[in-house]
Amino acid sequence: MSKPLTEQELHNLAMNHVGKDLEERGFEFIAVNSQLKKHPQFVCIDKNNQYYFVIVRAVILPDDPNNYDLVWMETFKKHAREKNAKVLYAGVGLGNINGKKLPIYLNEDYLLEYNGIQVVETNLN
Repeated sequence: MSKPLTEQELHNLAMNHVGKDLEERGFEFIAVNSQLKKHPQFVCIDKNNQYYFVIVRAVILPDDPNNYDLVWMETFKKHAREKNAKVLYAGVGLGNINGKKLPIYLNEDYLLEYNGIQVVETNLN
């Protein structure tokens, strides 16, 4: 019998998808933090040596992976400004292909909703 993925394993699965996307976009990884609820998950630089803090959030479908906590994000954006970094957000929706009330199991197919990386504006209004 298959084992349901833990919250940490779901987070790691989401990070794998986002990490591959970042690699394909040419980012270089400076640091990776896969610990649940520790942000950012990735610290990267681009070819111009601009730093990026990447936040990865795994959600269970049908919840919308593109939504994030706006109040918390303001605090994080302040931290990024202090470090002269830009903020990227990557929401990843995961679900069981046999029904939304079922867990996602290890080594079984799953639903994936990933709309790519969103740039989060860090400028002050």
